[in-house]
Amino acid sequence: MEDIKKRKIFNRKKLDLDKKYSVFRETKVVNVLGMHARPAAKIAQMAMTARGGIWLSNGSSTVDASSIIDILTLCAVTGTQISIGIDRAADTELAEEIKDFFDKGFGEEINE
Repeated sequence: MEDIKKRKIFNRKKLDLDKKYSVFRETKVVNVLGMHARPAAKIAQMAMTARGGIWLSNGSSTVDASSIIDILTLCAVTGTQISIGIDRAADTELAEEIKDFFDKGFGEEINE
């Protein structure tokens, strides 16, 4: 129950780069289908291997990257700017993998 409450706290806040996150990366959605269930599931799967929290933000909402549903609530269409924040520097490589996944259009051949 506590985990659900924590997630809701972050759901509508902007990414506070100075206080919460040890690493921060910027990317954008290049897939013409935007963010959909398949890449959201892959991102959540990657984020679940993190040692700390990983957060995605579209500039107005910040969500837990380990939750498929939370990721989909970003409503990230093609061109949406996405910020990736992590709690622990040990997850820097994972943040790079997630950024690369976005940059490569989720591994699909339907990019802008």
